[in-house]
Amino acid sequence: MIHVKACTQCRLIVNEAAECPNCHSTALTEKFMGQLIVSDPEKSDIAKKLDIKAPGRYAIKLQQR
Repeated sequence: MIHVKACTQCRLIVNEAAECPNCHSTALTEKFMGQLIVSDPEKSDIAKKLDIKAPGRYAIKLQQR
């Protein structure tokens, strides 16, 4: 079973990783809701609003601890 986690720093969703490949943070959580797939952050208004610089799958909301 694949365990997906979201980076608490940049919200990138990763599969079974110990470190975020986007920002290199080790602060990952399994507690997130919703997903946003960004293919071209330069042309995406929502990516600009969320300060997303790299293509990928991102969590919309991280749950509080």
